[in-house]
Amino acid sequence: MKLNDIRDNAGARKGRMRVGRGIGSGKGKTAGRGQKGAKARSGVSIDGFEGGQMPLHMRLPKRGFNNIFAKDYAEVNLGLVQKAIDAGKLDVKAVIDHAALKAAGLARGGKDGVRLLGKGEFSAKAKFLVAGVSAGAKAAVEKAGGAVEVPASKAAAE
Repeated sequence: MKLNDIRDNAGARKGRMRVGRGIGSGKGKTAGRGQKGAKARSGVSIDGFEGGQMPLHMRLPKRGFNNIFAKDYAEVNLGLVQKAIDAGKLDVKAVIDHAALKAAGLARGGKDGVRLLGKGEFSAKAKFLVAGVSAGAKAAVEKAGGAVEVPASKAAAE
């Protein structure tokens, strides 16, 4: 037996029925759609239609809103930054900014920059240049002998 000899068993695959091709085919005239009505016509869109009654998705109340002024920050915890430094993915001597964190695979997204959060242990002496920082994270970095710099335009937004 060769790979090009392999076939399905006879009758394993049924051909599709061509409907509306004359009375002799057994599926002529109405093509299996019955008589008149919405389901007999083309472009059927029955999903969610409740016979004229207000559909469920329109009866339920709307909730919440989307704040168009919300800032989109990539949130990075200090514990993960410490792990990346230990693994050699981040250079402590250079300034750690959005680009460096992105290159290390820590900051995903965040079109408005990075926000530093204080979860985890941090012991490296590093200088950060980020869009935002929590009070706990700032204290942890400064305790380790590092510094956090937030640009003036970003600081006004916080």
